[in-house]
Amino acid sequence: MLQVKTITIGTRGSDLALWQANHVKSQLESIGQNVNIQIIKTRGDRIQDLSFDKMEGKGFFTKEIEVALLNHDIDIAVHSHKDLETTPPEGLKIAAVSERANPCELLLIRKPAHEPNALWELKKNAIVGTSAARRKSQLLALRLDVEIKDLRGNVPTRIEKLKSGDYDAILLAKAGVERLKLDLSELVTVELTPDEFVPAPAQGVLALQIREQDNKLNDILQQINDAEVQKLVHLEREVLRLMDGGCQLPLGVYCDNKYVHVSYSDYALHASRYFRFPYKDSPDFPAKIVEHLQHQQV
Repeated sequence: MLQVKTITIGTRGSDLALWQANHVKSQLESIGQNVNIQIIKTRGDRIQDLSFDKMEGKGFFTKEIEVALLNHDIDIAVHSHKDLETTPPEGLKIAAVSERANPCELLLIRKPAHEPNALWELKKNAIVGTSAARRKSQLLALRLDVEIKDLRGNVPTRIEKLKSGDYDAILLAKAGVERLKLDLSELVTVELTPDEFVPAPAQGVLALQIREQDNKLNDILQQINDAEVQKLVHLEREVLRLMDGGCQLPLGVYCDNKYVHVSYSDYALHASRYFRFPYKDSPDFPAKIVEHLQHQQV
């Protein structure tokens, strides 16, 4: 059995990030590894008063963790894959990915704003909380009547803001809500499938990042890698890379092994357009998708 000294996992300190790190820790311990966890605070954690699309730069939730990895303070960085930049820092690589949790968006609605006969069961002119450019642009495409209000904080904090009446509804990734097993009994929950509301590239997937030359650890991580998810997520993130985007780009990409679903806008406050491409297992397929999207801008 391959084994290294105690493996240190670096992670953010939110409930969801710690769930993710502990999930990977359990997987590694199941194959005989000794593992501990180190919490690292990122810029995205410190700055809570700005919407993502108003923050400059990229890597809001990852840069400090990647620096710790490069400095040998930790051995593995566990990230929500969708938060990572598409071009890794020099000296680092994604060695493995997790199985994919439910990739859907979840619309959480306060009961006074529930309207069963409306689209998504949400009343007209509702106030919807999100700071993600991708979500904003899709809301503008599908529910032009709603008012969009910025929403920051970790998942439990966002839900508490909804319950307190700051919003009529909020949008969250279903994977995160399910992982935390939160009590949603006060709210109405509506699942938005990827073909109607396109997720972020790699939504629902964890990325395990290591130093590029750490070959022994790379070999260990192959034992818990999901190769099929890795292939599909590579396609989604390659489209994002070729569009020169990050978390603040209004782009959704999701591949279900039959189709690639895409939502795209050139600006967060412009309505998204929707595209569906039959899936092709071909190296140049992401470039063909991007060529089509860029042609639509002209």
